[in-house]
Amino acid sequence: MESAIPAHLEIQRTRHKHVSDDYRPPYPSFVARYKPGVNRVVMGYFGVQYRGTSPAAAAEALAEIARLFAGEGGPSHWDRARYVDEAGYVNIVSVAYWDDIPRFDAWFMPAREVWTGKTRQDIGTFIEVLRPTVARHETLFSSLGRPEGVAVIAEGMSGEVQEHAYWGGMRDRIPLSQTDPISPGCDPELVRDGARMRVKAQDNLCLIRSGQDWSDTEASERKLYLDDVEPVLREGMDFLRDGGLAIGCYANRYMQVLSADGSASEKSYGQSWWKSLAALERWAESHPTHVKIFGAAMKYLSTLGPSAKLRLYHEVTVAAADEQFFEYLNCHPKTGMLAAVETIAA
Repeated sequence: MESAIPAHLEIQRTRHKHVSDDYRPPYPSFVARYKPGVNRVVMGYFGVQYRGTSPAAAAEALAEIARLFAGEGGPSHWDRARYVDEAGYVNIVSVAYWDDIPRFDAWFMPAREVWTGKTRQDIGTFIEVLRPTVARHETLFSSLGRPEGVAVIAEGMSGEVQEHAYWGGMRDRIPLSQTDPISPGCDPELVRDGARMRVKAQDNLCLIRSGQDWSDTEASERKLYLDDVEPVLREGMDFLRDGGLAIGCYANRYMQVLSADGSASEKSYGQSWWKSLAALERWAESHPTHVKIFGAAMKYLSTLGPSAKLRLYHEVTVAAADEQFFEYLNCHPKTGMLAAVETIAA
């Protein structure tokens, strides 16, 4: 049994874990392990937004960002997903990951100008980037063999870890939590840069990407997931999308992962921005929508036991103020972190 926190990031705790040292979780889970020399990663969300039928400009923009990803300095891994937001706009988001900051910086400066530096007819574009130290980040996987998201760029996966299957495990897996309460800073602010809208977010903003992969499931398990679990998950995701601000969720996207040809895959994930890790924890532990999700998932897993083929994962980051970049061009005012802003700075 390993600690989720890698040995080179373990320090003397001043804030105690939520379980005792002899705790043994009821089922196995695993975390991504980066090379010890990697001290920072980049998570870049590059979005296209439009209403109705996909305009030609959307296809051109998606091809353009793919070319940029494939060029010099591009990411080690990227994927693409789609969802329809609360205002009825289609959003297609290409999510890219780097573990080399100088390479990203050299790539990003010209790429940013291509992406949000020019207005395209009938579409909006946005960039949401975090570049956290690995001490501000954690992952969790229900099985080995198929990493997703930022874990694809890791060196490998851990053995079975201790810090999971209890409330508080998410915080306990973040190395910074050993000594830091990770409290949120001041509220976000909006800054205009010509036609571009940039959000200056607060310290310790929280991001979660939490995914499901049912591509390996067979008929009976697939039906159980799609009929009994997914509708409850969707209900919770829709609540966060439409009413999350009241509980500290700035924005939520329930995304369908797209295959290389643009068709829908049998993978999905929720991706949301939170005022704080504590706000995310409160929703997970006690809000009726997540209690229902948790109950449906536990019933599913207890029914199938070790034979379950459904794969689950998440990645959670608590980013410092200087590790964030949010920029929007021609997007509606509830897009991403724009929903968090109440004042406009000229």
